[in-house]
Amino acid sequence: QVQLAESGGGSVQPGGSLRLSCAVSGFASANNFYAIHWFHQAPGKEREGVACINGLDENTQYADSVKDRFIVSRDKAKNTVYLQMNNLKYEDAGVYYCAVPRSGLIQVMCAVAPYDYDSWGQGTQVIVSS
Repeated sequence: QVQLAESGGGSVQPGGSLRLSCAVSGFASANNFYAIHWFHQAPGKEREGVACINGLDENTQYADSVKDRFIVSRDKAKNTVYLQMNNLKYEDAGVYYCAVPRSGLIQVMCAVAPYDYDSWGQGTQVIVSS
């Protein structure tokens, strides 16, 4: 079972930046990395996908709300995925999770919905406050 551990959350002013990390234990298959999806859960709201990087060709996908502000990347040597968050807004506050697609799907490819993922980290809190 893959294990994921997020870190890097904290408190930042609007317009500031944070870099989140997701340390991944394990691989989708020999020489293939898992697709890693970052999800955001604001207080009282459902979990929503914000950015994903696939394990086949490192192609990335972003929600419209974070395009041109967030960048997802992978350090293959460390098997760690990062989420660089720039120009943070109040609505970006909440808990951020990284996740791996559930077995039965193609785990190197980004899936669409939270229910397509069954391996989650514990989350890291982002506070945006002036």
